[in-house]
Order: sequence, then structure tokens, then C-alpha cells
Amino acid sequence: MSVLLTARPEILRRAVLCLALAFGLIGSGAQAQVTAFMQAVAEASFGDAALSAFYKENGYQPIWTGNSNKDKSRRAALLKTLATADAHGLPAKSYDAQFLQANLRSVRSERDLGRIEVELSRLFLQYATDVQTGILTPSQVDSGLVMEVPLRGRAQTLAAFAKSSPAGFLQSLPPSSPEYTRLMKAKFEMEKQLGQGGWGPKVPAKALKPGESGADVVALRNRLIQMGFMRRTAGQVYDGTMQAAVQQFQLIHGLNPDGVAGPGTMSEINVEAEERLAAIIVGMERERWINRPLGKRHVWVNLTDFTARIVDDGKVTFETRSVVGATDRDRRSPEFSDVMEFMVINPTWNVPRSITVKEYLPMLQKNPNAAGHLRIIDSRGQVVNRGAVDFTQYTPRTFPFAMKQPPSDGNALGLVKFMFPNKYNIYLHDTPSKNLFGREVRAFSHGCIRLADPFDFAYTLLARQTNDPEGLFKSKLATGIETVVPLDQPVPVHLVYRTAFTSAKGQMNYRRDIYGRDARIFSALQQAGVVLRAVQS
Repeated sequence: MSVLLTARPEILRRAVLCLALAFGLIGSGAQAQVTAFMQAVAEASFGDAALSAFYKENGYQPIWTGNSNKDKSRRAALLKTLATADAHGLPAKSYDAQFLQANLRSVRSERDLGRIEVELSRLFLQYATDVQTGILTPSQVDSGLVMEVPLRGRAQTLAAFAKSSPAGFLQSLPPSSPEYTRLMKAKFEMEKQLGQGGWGPKVPAKALKPGESGADVVALRNRLIQMGFMRRTAGQVYDGTMQAAVQQFQLIHGLNPDGVAGPGTMSEINVEAEERLAAIIVGMERERWINRPLGKRHVWVNLTDFTARIVDDGKVTFETRSVVGATDRDRRSPEFSDVMEFMVINPTWNVPRSITVKEYLPMLQKNPNAAGHLRIIDSRGQVVNRGAVDFTQYTPRTFPFAMKQPPSDGNALGLVKFMFPNKYNIYLHDTPSKNLFGREVRAFSHGCIRLADPFDFAYTLLARQTNDPEGLFKSKLATGIETVVPLDQPVPVHLVYRTAFTSAKGQMNYRRDIYGRDARIFSALQQAGVVLRAVQS
């Protein structure tokens, strides 16, 4: 490439001519048709496979810099769209419309025009990718972000744009989901709030309860008013009105709605508006990462909300509390999408290798009869006599056995698991540890998702394929035998992590960043040029 780009103009012109002849773009007697513009376009697009393919296909003709009305409308539509990029939480400086216009005005030759032509296409493709499927590569930000982003082909995107209405095509690029639209609106409203000074001073007290009064209660009152949870009042007592406001705050922040501003609630009340705006912007980026059809029926598991929902045609038809992976780095639940194919009633728990060697092997080395509820299995599938094995001779790498727990009421998976086979060995399941569902923060598992109401979850799934889903399920359960029940219609499953999301009516909800993932995402967005802005109303 370096030889070609540093070659003398005549040599480069001939190279472009040879390429054009090879691809049948011009006839052998038409050397004069290889213009300085075409040469510049070929040179500027060289090394970018998508741009090279597009311009070879269209004979190195302009789509932006010509004098036709179509070219003019494309330029105008792109410049107008780029000027509003920050509305999407994108790095506006990456699409500097004024700089681009200055470059257009500075064109002095056909070669200048050719270089600007390619730069406009490159800028268009950067914006199209950013607004459609995100600025960041998720797996480069956090190892738990293992979702597959639905990237579009760049050459195909440019070709489709060239054949479409420019303004309409650009407007169609962002996600069309109602959630994305509501987050955009919330972003603008929060920017206006910042323009008015945010939510005012933090509340100095670590905790307050109904019946109290004084300066700290006034500070709490003022902050709740600024947040929109209370009407303006001169009251200085933590009365019923304030208690109701605190309850409403707690509900949309996933807190226990007892109306008491305890330490956990007060910590969330004192989160600044800038941090909530950052969470909204991260939510928009996350929505771009999943910008594809979710499935008319799908399962939506929001890890930060500790819930699992079945959604039919955009409406939640079933919801249950969940327990998710603990906050330890090697136990966090990953984020990805897959397809649920079947459920297993009376499941066997095949203990993952990582748990076997990290947790159970040390126990067995101290006491061969430890974890007696589990069977130790050799390579032939036979149950091992614990008394005949010296477990101290093995390391996590050399331990030759597997461990299993047969079906039972005390099985770690409970009485049913829901399978969407994946390389992460993650699934949804029942659990005998029901007490954990009463906790406010429910991050305790090894990564799989435990459900509070697994039977009802199963009935809802089976209702699509039988008139008696409960009867079918219980008949299989009563056997005590491990039984696979296929789903006639496989259901997409999306494990997501949203610290900022909306209700159907547009009310913003916020959750704790339990794994610190959204903080890392926003830091990466800032490095990419995204900035928080305040809007003066």
C-alpha cells in the first residue's frame, strides 16, 4: 500500500486505470475518462474494503460532491443529521459538521473533491454504525459483555443509502424501539434539569424517618421537590406527604418501599443528576447493542432489577423475582441473547468443573465425606467409593472426577430448569433457597438465574402448546424422574443489565450498578468523546 500511495501521480493514475479496466469499469479506448477525481477517490478509499468495494461498483462516481440535486440533498441531510448527533449521546466532535463544511468550501481541484467525497462516505458510515449498533465494542469494555452486536455491512449500508431518500434513511438508522425513544426524551429532560442546577444540595443526614424535623428534613424535602416527587411546600416535618414521596422514590429505584429514608435510600437520593444522565446515555448505547427484533414472545432478564419477565407483543405477561450471579468477578452473570429450547423437570445438577475444583475439592481433601449430597463420578460414569480415594493427591488441574446431584427437593437447581444451551453454561432454574428472594439486592448465585416462581413461569411457557399446562407439568414432576419437555416454539432469551430504563408510560427507573459495568461503559464512552451537557431552557 505504501508504494502505491507514495507513487508519482502518473504511476498512480495508471494503476487506477488498470484496476478500472480489470473490473470492466471503462473500455480500453477510454483512458481519458480516468479523471483526477476518480484517481483521488480510488486513492482515498484504498485500504478500506467497504469503501473500495462501493466505489468500484459505482464506477468511482460521486454520491455527495456532484452538482445534481440528489448529491446536494445527500450533503444537506448528512450535515443536518450530524449537527444533532449529541441528542443520541454520541461523540459530537467525531462528526464535526462545521469542519466538514469548511473543507467543502476549501476545495480547489478535482483531487480535493475526490478526497472530500470519500471522507463524506467514511463519516456517514461512522455515524451510521455508531447510532445503529453502538460506539463501543462491548467485550473490550467488560469480559461479562458477551452479547453479539448486530453489526450491518458497511458497503451494503452505503449502497442502500445511495438508492434511498437521504433524510428518511438517516432518520431510520437509530433503534426504533419505544425504549430508545423514551430514553432520548429522558436524556433531554435530565439535561434541562442540569441546566437549572440539578437537584440542589445533598441531604447531610445518613438516615431520616417519619416524625422527624429540622434542617436535614428540610434538605430532604427540597431535594424531593427538585426531583419531582413532591409539590412545593413549606413543611419542615417528615410527615405523611413526605413518606409517600419517599415511597414513590423507592419504587422507581428498586428499593424496599417502606417510606423510610434509611442509609440505602438516602444513598440513592444523594446520587447527582449528572450520574443519572450518564446512566441514561449508557442505556441508549446498550439499546443500540441489541438493535434487532427481540422476538414477539421473549424472556427479558434484567440483572440489576433482579427480575425475569415473559414479554408477548411488547407487553409483560409474566414477571417473577430472580437471584443473579454474585458480585465476585468469577461469579457475575454474563450478558447475552440466546434461544430457550426446552425445560428439564426433576433435573440432575451436573456441578460445573470450576465449582467442583474450587469449592468442593478443598472440602474433600479435608474430609472425604464432605458434600455428601453429591455423587462423585469417574470417567466411566460410575459412582466413586469416597473411602477408596485419597483426594489430597489431586490438584484442581488433575482432579479426574465429576460431581452430580440427583433429582430431589433439595437439588441445587430445585425441581425445574429452563435451557437455552450456551457455552457459558447459564440457564434459569428453581432453587431450594427461597429466603434469598426477600432480599433487596439478590446477587448470590454462581452466574445462573434463579427464579422465585419457576412453576408459574413454566405454566406460562407451556400454555402455548397445551390446554392444561399445570397438569402436564405436575404429571412429569410426580414421577421424580428427570424429564425433558421441549418447547414447541423456542423462545428468545435476553440477559441484560440496565441501570436506567423506562416504564411503558415513560417513567424513568434506576438501579444500582452492582457489577460496576455501567461505570466502565460510561468511562469508555467518555474516552470516545461523549460528554454530558446541560441545556438552558
